[in-house]
Order: sequence, then C-alpha cells, then structure tokens
Amino acid sequence: MKPARILVVDDEPGIRQSLCGVLGDDGYLAHAVASGEESLEDLSREPSDLVLLDVWLPGIDGMETLARIQEIPFADRPVVVMISGHGNIETAVKATKLGAFDFLEKPLSLQKLTVVLKNALEHRRLQIENIRLRGDGESKYRIIGESVPMKALRQQMELMAATNGRVLIYGESGTGKELVARAIHRHSPRRERPFVAVSCAAIPETLIESELFGYEKGAFTGAASRRQGLLEAADRSTLFFDEIGELSANLQAKVLRALQEREIRRVGGREDIKVDVRILAATNKSLEAEVARGTFREDLYYRLHVVTINLPPLRERSTDIPELAEVFVARVCAEAQRPPMPITKEAMGLLLHYEWPGNVRQLEAVLQRAVLLSDGRAIDYTDLPIEVRFSTLPPKAPVPASGEPECRFPLPQHGINLEEVEREFIVQAMEQSGWVIAKAAKLLGLSYRTLQYRLEKFQIRREGDEAASEPDATG
Repeated sequence: MKPARILVVDDEPGIRQSLCGVLGDDGYLAHAVASGEESLEDLSREPSDLVLLDVWLPGIDGMETLARIQEIPFADRPVVVMISGHGNIETAVKATKLGAFDFLEKPLSLQKLTVVLKNALEHRRLQIENIRLRGDGESKYRIIGESVPMKALRQQMELMAATNGRVLIYGESGTGKELVARAIHRHSPRRERPFVAVSCAAIPETLIESELFGYEKGAFTGAASRRQGLLEAADRSTLFFDEIGELSANLQAKVLRALQEREIRRVGGREDIKVDVRILAATNKSLEAEVARGTFREDLYYRLHVVTINLPPLRERSTDIPELAEVFVARVCAEAQRPPMPITKEAMGLLLHYEWPGNVRQLEAVLQRAVLLSDGRAIDYTDLPIEVRFSTLPPKAPVPASGEPECRFPLPQHGINLEEVEREFIVQAMEQSGWVIAKAAKLLGLSYRTLQYRLEKFQIRREGDEAASEPDATG
C-alpha cells in the first residue's frame, strides 16, 4: 500500500524539519512549506492525504488557508489537522466548524500526534469508501433510458422525490418498480436514512405481520427476545411495499391503521409506538379491480392512491434496449473480470425484436448468460437463448460467411411449442442446404456436433433416408 502523503505548513524552519523527520520515521511521505500560499500551490500540483497546518502564518493565515482547502474537490481534498502555540477554545471551535479534523497545541506530543494522524487518515479513507459505495449503489440503481416514456417518468419522479406523499407504482413484473422507489427515496429529504423494502409476495402470511410490526419477547413460540419490525426500522425514512396487492385482508387493516394513526403496536405488545414513515407501494395488479372484487380494502387503496406512476413495459420502449444491453454487459464483464465485450448487429437485432415478457429483468438475465457462455470476443446471436433467436427475426436474418445463402425462415405461429419451433427451423435449414449438415449448421449458427445431436434428438430425416445424408462434411 502506498504510504500517506502529509504536507506540513509552518513558518518555523525547526518545526518543519523535526516534523518531517518524525513523520518519515513513521513511514509517511512528508514534506513542508512555510506559508499558506505555498501550501495551496503545492496541493494544486499534487494532492496530499493530510495537512498539518499552523494557525499563525505570514500572508494568509491558517484559518483562511483551511477555508480555501475546503474548496478543493473532495477526491483531492486532504484532511486537515490544525496546530498552534497560541490556541484557545474559540480558535479550536472555529477551526472545527471550517472543516478541521482536530486541533493540537504546541509543543506537540509525539504520542498524541501519532494517534491523531492515524485517526484522521482512517476518517478520510472511510469518507472516500463511503462515497465510492454510494456511487456504486447509484450506478446499480440508476434509471436507464432516454425514450419518451422514460423522460416522462424521470420528470414525475423528480416532482415526487421532494415531497412526503405516498406513491403507488404500477408495472408488469420486471419493469423496475423497486428501482423507481429507490430513486425517489435517494432524492428525497429522507435520503440519509436507510431505504427499507418488504416483498408482500415473498414472505409467508404467518410471518409477515411480525416482520412488519415486530414482536415482544414471549409473544409466540420462538420469540426469545424483542424484535423491531420494518415499520419501526423505517421511522423517518421510506418503506417500500413490493406487490402490496398480495397482502391479506387482516394485514391490510393493520397497515391502514398504521398509516392513519402514524403508530404501530408490536405483536404481543401493549404499547403504541409513534412512527414517521413515507410509504411507497408497487403492484403488477389493478388495485381498482381488486377493490371491485372485494380482495383489497377500498379505504387502504385511497390512502395509497395519492400519486400513481405507471412504468412502461420494455416492449414499449425498445429504443432503450441498446443502452440497457451495454450497461448490463459491462457490469457482468466487470464482475466476471473479463474484458468489455461488444454486441454484434445480428444479436442486437434479435434483442430489439423480441417481446420481452419478463421485461428488463429478463433482458439482464439473458445478457448475463450470454456473457458467461460466449467465446469472450463478442456476444453474437448464437449466444442468445433459443426463445430469443427463434421467436422473431429482424428485417434481415444473420448473414453467414461469404458465398453461403441467406437463412430466411417464415415466422412461427404464436403459441407454438418451442421444441416444435426449433424442429421446424432445423428441417427448413436442412432443406435449404440440400441436407448437408455442415451448411445447415452455419445457417443456424450451431456447431456441427450440436446440429447432429439435434437431428438425432428430433429424429429428423430426409424422406426415404435412414438418416440425414452427409455427402461431404466440408460442404
């Protein structure tokens, strides 16, 4: 690990020399300057990790220098420890308000100096790590796409983020409902508190009440101690109910009371606990239809139905697919420690024309599989799963090597079994290639052995033959 770089700023030559010697012995890269102006010039040339800054300096004093250091962009801004032989409480307080990590009085205690420097550098490391993690989180949860529906979605999210209003998010499975909820929270006044999410469909009905409201010790068998529920954990923050339409009638009544009274009671408890929670909810059902059927409480529906956001399915914003695909592939390559991989035009054509019933979540899974199964050079149409390759074709089907005929197959009828689709494509490829396996394999984007296996699996033979003929393996 590279040693920390420390800049000493003091107008006394003896102090500069002795401090640089001590810091060098402790393994730091130490150097010194005599004035505030010199320190700012030095920091503009090469960032330091920490500055030991004297209060009393010729020219601009230490306080002014400290204030200017705070204007440096965070990535290059050093942590500052003030030193002074004439310090007092007022000066120390002022320095701390201006951003100093600590204030040391001269003569310096080497033992205390060592501890303060270690703590200050660790503080800076944690700050940088926190910003990096936030950046990773924002990258992971950012809303991707510049289509008209996504631009309208962003505008609506910006308006809602600044308020405490409840939001009901509608969308098909895989459209990114939790992503939208996280983005609203991340830009809201509650963003400093953790985002809390609960999946109403994933937690068994027997457990979800204790998950939401918590429980007291001895409330039921196995309750060995008191436990805080998610509503309590989300106090002064945001609680996201994913698939809220799956809540039972009993839980709907209790959630409604929590929203109305802004208080909860743990399972087995007698005390009401005040909570300040912003509720965001999502569903792939029509809650209005559920109310009409009597499976969802009308009063809870209107409590949640303050503002609604409707997420478009991926098939209605297909122009966003290239950007989404690029981001997903880059992410998987980075996680798998592989170099970046382009997507061929043929593969992108199939991605653009597929209907994506599983929406963005399905696209991400398909591309993750493609990266892991590809040869590492590029993602081609042969790396995509059969349902994407055979469900529909781009205006021009993939063109094989020069001299080979184009593979133009009619689209299969909607609803046909995938194995029947695959068999039909193989039969047509064999007929188009004159029943030469090597040529048919090129048309289908399969290896010779894979096609041979599929011919045997589906028992595909030319009429009158015992098996598919192969007069010339080289074509």
